[in-house]
Formats: sequence, C-alpha cells, structure tokens
Amino acid sequence: MEQLWGNQTMVSEFLLAAISPTPQSQAVLFVVFLLVYLSTLVGNLAIMVTVNADPYLRTPMYFLLSNLSFLDLCFSTVTAPKMLMDFLSERRSISYDACMTQLFFLHFVGAAEMFLLTVMAYDRYVAICKPLHYSSIMNRCLCSCLVLACWTGGFIHSTVQTILTMQLPYCGPNHVDNFFCDVPPVIKLACTDTYVMELLTVSNSGLISTSCFIILVTSYTTILVKIRSPEGRRKALSTCASHLTVVTLIFGPCIFIYARPFSIFSVDKQVSVVYNIITPMLSPLVYTLRNKEVKSAMKTSLHRQGHLPDYCTWQDSLGRR
Repeated sequence: MEQLWGNQTMVSEFLLAAISPTPQSQAVLFVVFLLVYLSTLVGNLAIMVTVNADPYLRTPMYFLLSNLSFLDLCFSTVTAPKMLMDFLSERRSISYDACMTQLFFLHFVGAAEMFLLTVMAYDRYVAICKPLHYSSIMNRCLCSCLVLACWTGGFIHSTVQTILTMQLPYCGPNHVDNFFCDVPPVIKLACTDTYVMELLTVSNSGLISTSCFIILVTSYTTILVKIRSPEGRRKALSTCASHLTVVTLIFGPCIFIYARPFSIFSVDKQVSVVYNIITPMLSPLVYTLRNKEVKSAMKTSLHRQGHLPDYCTWQDSLGRR
C-alpha cells in the first residue's frame, strides 16, 4: 500500500522476507524458534529473579549481569514475536510506523547492551587487577550511573539512526530483504542516493561495535598480562571465559553487518538469526552453566520462599567478596 505525501507517493508498509521458502520448513522453524524464544524468556527471567532474591549475589558483577539479562530479554522481544507471527501468515507485512519503531528499539537495546558489556569488562578488570580497592571503586552509585549511561548512550545512538532513516523517501520497492526492519536493508529501498547515509551508519553503528569490541579485547589482554602467576592467569581466564563467549557471539555478527558497505549478502539472514534470536538465549546459559554461585543460588531458591532483599545488602555483599 502507498500513500501520498506532498508530491510523492510514499510507501505505507513493507514486506518482510521469509527465513525459509517452503511451508514445511516454515512450520518446523516456527516450533524451533518458539522454543528458543520461550527459553530466552525463562532463562533471562530466572537470572534476574535469582540475582535480586539472593543476598549473596548483591554484588556489582551480578547487578550488571541482571541488567544484561533484562537487555537480552528486551532485545529478543523486539524481533522474535513478529517473526513467529509471520511464520503463520502468508503475507509478512509491517507498517511503516511499526517498521521504524522496531528499528529504533533494535538499536536502542542493542547499543545499550554493547555499552553494558564494556562496563562488565571494566568491572572484571577492577575485580582481578585491583581486588583491594574493588569495593570502593565499584560501589552502588557508580554501578547505577554506569548502567544509566549505557541506556542513555543506546537511546542517543538509536535516535540518530532512526531519524536519519526516516528522513529518506520511500516511494518505490517495499520488500525488505530480512525478517525484521534494520537500517541496512531498509535504506536500500529509499528512492534516492544512500551513499552518504551508508557512510554515516557505518561510522555510527560500525564504529560503536568495532570500538567496543577492541576495548573489550584490550581489557582482557591487560588482565592476563598483569597477572604473573600461571595459576592466577588460569583462574582469570576461567572467570572471563563466559564473558568472552558472549562478546564473540554479539560483536562478531554486529561487525559483519554494520562495519562494511551495505551490500546485501545471502548469509545476512542467517547471521541476523544468530544475533537476534540465538544469542539472547545463549547468554543466560553461558553465565549459569559456568558460574557455580548462580547455579547454587538457583538451587537454593527452589527450596525456600522467594523474596527480594533490601538494597542495603549491597555493601554487605561487597564485603563478603
């Protein structure tokens, strides 16, 4: 459908691409991705509830982990429900307003998560390299400010991306070459030269993802270099292994999609599935399976009545570290 705007005919809806071309595989994928999405909800909610219910987990590391789980839950919800609905529909359409809304929240939550992962790397650096000053540096006020800064940075980034995308005229093709609305496939549909827009997007999204990834790798390298003993280095690597796994799963697809010219590759859909659907489910699995404290707290919570402790336990838990 199209609508008149000024002297131009503007597209009022977009048609999304199918992940699989055959109806049989669509039905199978619907069941698979429904289970993945439900697992994402349950896993991330379990971490959030566990961290808030157990006083021994009232530390900066788990406070940040709880926020990461919330972001993963939100990030998956931006695209997964619409994708599941489209599996059951013959016409996979999305209105212009809904498309721009999806694009905004995708970059809002995604950028906030990248910034938060960088903050988590800083938390691990302080905990391992400056353990005696950890409680004074990573206090509750600083952690709250850092999380707020992550959300603010994500909002600013997404607002810029969305405004730039909405400024383009869409008066021709309306077939988005992906199963959700994102900047690269959407601006390819604009009825104008998008070279400058592509450069701005690469310098925005591409620069953020690449810079955060370099900072993360540098921080982990610094941690390993500063620890002299082989045993200490082994423990540090074990502590950061889960974080490194999540970082690779998140930043790899982001750099591939956003830090290059907007040439559409056939593999982009598969990369998007991993980044948008699979990774939010793997994050809680990686952190819980490799973290004895979280697993122990989850087991304990099953044998007692759940309650949320007062925030004053924050400093007490820091002392226990």
